[in-house]
Amino acid sequence: MRKFLFIAAVATSAVYFAPAKANAQATDTTKTSTPATAPSLATTPATPTKDVAETVASNTDYTTAATAIKTAGLEASLKAAGPFTIFAPNEAAFSKLPAGTVDSLKKDPAKLGALLKGHVVTGKYGKAEIIKALTEGKGKATLTTIDGQSLTLSVSPNKTLQLTNAAGSMAEVSLYDLWATNGVVNGINSVLK
Repeated sequence: MRKFLFIAAVATSAVYFAPAKANAQATDTTKTSTPATAPSLATTPATPTKDVAETVASNTDYTTAATAIKTAGLEASLKAAGPFTIFAPNEAAFSKLPAGTVDSLKKDPAKLGALLKGHVVTGKYGKAEIIKALTEGKGKATLTTIDGQSLTLSVSPNKTLQLTNAAGSMAEVSLYDLWATNGVVNGINSVLK
């Protein structure tokens, strides 16, 4: 009985992720590809033509993230075969930081790079793969960032996907499934510090 209830609860979590995607579609009309429904685990939507770094750069709501990737010298690494998943902070996420923080980070590429690496994991984790990982992990999934840190995925009290890093910094996914040739980009509403 417990197993049945758990499976039912996790299955309905897919419904809870839908509002975040719907809201993102209403406010983010420049994204390159987001299917109307979640992709199956066996296929990826329309064949992407850009790598993850180019995918971030091609979306105007991720201009600061794209500039930060380039400034930190991560662009070449993110053009590699991967696959990578970038949990990219949107413009609103960067605007939440204290005044001058972004400019200060841009002056210290090593520190900026360390911050950004905490937003990138190895593997393709679109919406469907995240739901599968949460189901297998009984409501939680832990991924490892490219710098070896833990990134825990769970369902937030708002019924959205929440990310928590090892330092306890949290963000919620606001956009799913910007597919790239070497991975996927998901947008988040806060910078993981």
